Amino acid sequence: MDPVTSARLSAGRGLIGNADQGGLRQVTLIEKEIWREVMLAIHGSLKPASRRANLLITGVSLAGSRGRILRVGEARLKIVGENKPCERMDEALPGLQAALYRDWRGGVFAIVLSDAEIKTGDVVLWEDQAKASMALMHESQKRN
Repeated sequence: MDPVTSARLSAGRGLIGNADQGGLRQVTLIEKEIWREVMLAIHGSLKPASRRANLLITGVSLAGSRGRILRVGEARLKIVGENKPCERMDEALPGLQAALYRDWRGGVFAIVLSDAEIKTGDVVLWEDQAKASMALMHESQKRN
């Protein structure tokens, strides 16, 4: 897992150039905040790439998000389910698998709904929040 600053997503396929194309695990995501909490709890110092997820996001809770649409920049991702950690986590750091196992701490997997280029720093929010934000902006503009 080599960190990059941008990537291309293809609807129904996933990340262009990724070994896993199609299926339900087109993109995997973890939360930066959860990763930090887990590292503190088990006294680890691994980089998030050790989790082997495709995207590291911040500011959005993934817990219980099955079926929701997440916007990452212009991309739309439908959360399919919780990504339970495997034994490789304990190979990276003993105790990591158990620390990530509960409460969606291991992240989620998603299908890609729209072709898009994503990059580091893109806004990440739930689609229902994006629609509400756009409606508020539109209403504000009408008043001015």
